Amino acid sequence: MMPARPWAVLFDVDGTLLDTVEFILASVHHAFEGHPRPPTDEEWIAGIGSPLRVMAERHTSGPEEAARIMERYRAHQREHVERLTRPFDSALEVVRELSCRGHPMGVVTGKSDASAARALALTGLAPYLGAIVGTTSCPEHKPSPVPVLRALQRLDRTPEEALFLGDSVLDVQAGNAAGVVSVGALWGAASREALAAAGARHLLEDLADVPALVARVAAPCA
Repeated sequence: MMPARPWAVLFDVDGTLLDTVEFILASVHHAFEGHPRPPTDEEWIAGIGSPLRVMAERHTSGPEEAARIMERYRAHQREHVERLTRPFDSALEVVRELSCRGHPMGVVTGKSDASAARALALTGLAPYLGAIVGTTSCPEHKPSPVPVLRALQRLDRTPEEALFLGDSVLDVQAGNAAGVVSVGALWGAASREALAAAGARHLLEDLADVPALVARVAAPCA
């Protein structure tokens, strides 16, 4: 019998590896300043994980207005990205430990590939992540399983040997649809109740607990 390969570990970016939910909301407030019906924080948080275009179109009257909102959002992000992009406290330690154990890792995100790559580079996480699947490289987006499966293809792993950690309902739905072990991150945007209702196999209170969970679920008898 061939020995089991180390599982792939996939992460969402915002609200999972990076502590950026407040940065996202600040960008939304800037983008919608003066708008007659701006989205509430709760409405925007409910859609975190979706591409910006999808979110902008959901809260505007048409493509032209959505395009203006998107440009204002991106301008705010560009201006403040270096100051306001930061990893959660244990993010670097977690990916280093998983890397030392031989686990291939990647991210599946509603960001563009370039935006995700820049954020991960700024925070020192990039060297540990062998696949970035964002809106640029994949036309489908969460909750579709396609981005998850594309990341696994790049990491040379099957869904049966993979775990996907994310803080949104869309992350859990995408992971479940792809057939991986879906884990809800309780330190991010969505509530415990929402992640549980979406069907998360596991719920984690702390990012630092990821290596132990991976070791447990990836064991031959798990």
